[in-house]
Amino acid sequence: MPAVRVHDALPDDDLFAYLARTGGDHARRRAVIGAANELKEGDAALGLDAADLSSRTAARRLLANTAVGRLAAAPLFRDELYDTLLAALDPRAAAHVTTWSLGQLKQFVLAADEAEVTQLLPGLASDVVACLVKLMSDAELVALGARLFHPLPGSRLGARGYLGARIQPNSPTDHPDDIRWQVLAGWSYAVGDVVLGTNPVSSDPRSVAAVEAALWDILVDFGLQDTLPHCVLAHIDVQAEVERRAPGTTGIWFQSIAGSDAANATFGLDLAGLRRHARSRSGRWGLYFETGQGADFTNGHGRGVDMVVHEARKYGLARLLKADVADARRRLGLDPAPWVHVNDVAGFIGPEVFRTREQLVRCCLEDIAMAKLHGLMIGLDVCATLHMDIGLDDLDWCLERIAPACPGYLMALPTKNDPMLSYLTTAFQDHVRLRERFGTRVDDRMWAFFRDRLGVVDERGRPTARFGDPVWVYLQWCRARGDERPADVVAGEGRTALAAVRARGVAIGEGHGDRPWDLPPALDAEVRSQCADAKESLRAEWRTEFVSKIPGARRLRTRAGDRDEYILHPTTGEALGPAALAELDVLRDSYAGRFDTVLVVSDGLNARALMDDHHLFPFLDVLAPELRAAGLALAPDVFVLAGGRVRAGYALGAALFAGLPGPRRLIHAIGERPGTMHHAFSVYLTAADGAAWAEPRAIDHHITRVISGVADTAYPPAQAAREAVALLEIMSLKKTCPDAHAS
Repeated sequence: MPAVRVHDALPDDDLFAYLARTGGDHARRRAVIGAANELKEGDAALGLDAADLSSRTAARRLLANTAVGRLAAAPLFRDELYDTLLAALDPRAAAHVTTWSLGQLKQFVLAADEAEVTQLLPGLASDVVACLVKLMSDAELVALGARLFHPLPGSRLGARGYLGARIQPNSPTDHPDDIRWQVLAGWSYAVGDVVLGTNPVSSDPRSVAAVEAALWDILVDFGLQDTLPHCVLAHIDVQAEVERRAPGTTGIWFQSIAGSDAANATFGLDLAGLRRHARSRSGRWGLYFETGQGADFTNGHGRGVDMVVHEARKYGLARLLKADVADARRRLGLDPAPWVHVNDVAGFIGPEVFRTREQLVRCCLEDIAMAKLHGLMIGLDVCATLHMDIGLDDLDWCLERIAPACPGYLMALPTKNDPMLSYLTTAFQDHVRLRERFGTRVDDRMWAFFRDRLGVVDERGRPTARFGDPVWVYLQWCRARGDERPADVVAGEGRTALAAVRARGVAIGEGHGDRPWDLPPALDAEVRSQCADAKESLRAEWRTEFVSKIPGARRLRTRAGDRDEYILHPTTGEALGPAALAELDVLRDSYAGRFDTVLVVSDGLNARALMDDHHLFPFLDVLAPELRAAGLALAPDVFVLAGGRVRAGYALGAALFAGLPGPRRLIHAIGERPGTMHHAFSVYLTAADGAAWAEPRAIDHHITRVISGVADTAYPPAQAAREAVALLEIMSLKKTCPDAHAS
């Protein structure tokens, strides 16, 4: 899209004077505000990037000259969330800054005492905060992050000089042992003091409850249940259901949030429901939110507004919900200070949002500043997908530039490669290195546990002989549970269990390389091999001989011309090509409404995930008879999409089902992100009546369920087929909340 030119601004113009003088409309105002950003691929895709440096400089000067009150009173778009956030501002603090220019506000937050700045934060509108960070260089954003702190109550988490860790013990199959051993491994490196947070494969309440129990048991056995929360990152409605069935078993509640009503609806959320959940959180642990620039526009809700503004409104929503938690505690006569924090997942979406390491650093620095300006404790998932131009060593480069801005915590995994989500993030060893490099500390209570109970660090904070020994921590866990068997017996049992975890594709190291923060050499080589395989898998295309073996295969193309276009411009993979639409139009007539279910198979980000031996065909062999047994009429054609994304399946369903009577169902098997040994695929399931299929945007992720991690080495394809049919039957009978991974 064309870039934004701002070449006719006068030195004394503010934004509104400039627009009035040049005849700029509301769209032009959005464009000029977007042009003040540093370059990011996501903004460029929306036509909001500055055409050149002089345009970016001019846009920033216009903002710097504009009064804070004018910006706060002129939203770039309005919805219920915006109005609620504006009404919740502290009127006295807002009045204090309303006549300041944005440039004056910038100088104040960078120079005034921390206490003075903190007093004014409740009066800063989210859109103002977004515009404020646009004026700052990377160095200024670092300086701001290093002078504002909002530690969690009763802890040093998020305090000056501390850098915490969320252990992210993900399993390709939600296997409890995979999850437990990653926690034990993290603790063996003296890492893991903020939350034990697992991303589940399944959002079924029974499965979520089992993962909650695996985490909870470790905390209780070690007596840490009041020191460290656990969390299973399912949809908040699912967590509430687990708590209803088994009161007291859930820890801190999680939810991904967006910056607008429409984008939150994609997550199956509305503002009233979120606030009800917040007002129910009066116990020790409150709420944990995840955000990330780019999630709004990639879900079709950009509204012509840049990513920084959307991100700022997410922090505004988190601030609002944090206040609701505080009110709930206050009403019960408790200390109102709420345990609420936010995690910015920067880089998870892909190169359509950020393509380079410089853009990733800029995003992280902006988000740290915006969250802190909203009074929030913020952590970071400094991450990259394997189809970005960012590699393992680049992440180290990024961390060196982000850590001085003082995020409250980072993610922590056994290696940089997540074994379930197939993306790159921070490893246990990164925390060890950053502690050494910047002198940061672990929360005092957990550090005492690592030193005195586990003995993995000594009084001086240096590694002991037990450092990096998860089997030793396993022995301590067994002892905490009253297991008095000989140590060598327990350790042997632990080594056997650890070997089984590794065999399931969860790489856990022991010890370290030349330095305490280096991976063991063999494990480092394994991770680098997986990343190299991922780069090759991203370029894989359908093999003709493979497709010819699929019964009823009918090949279609999306609008993506090649793999480069598919990877860099995802919307081309969401729309069907003209030839495909014409072919489907003919098929629709020939089907004459006889079939209520269609199957789509897409290459996605890894065609090998379907073409590997014992992947797609065992799924198909079970799926067809299970559908017949359930009384569902499967169309005879299997639609094999080249360059297909999840929304391409919705488009295909709409082409065949729009306006037909009765419920119509779509099964879409698609290659997942590569990066693990599994080469897994996912199965997306959508059920709606023909009228809904005819309505634009009615069919989307919010009504879709997903089964992920399907592979012969992970979730067995035959079992996935049976679950898919069972879920379709349930979905046809009642409305279901969306799966976390679909969102």
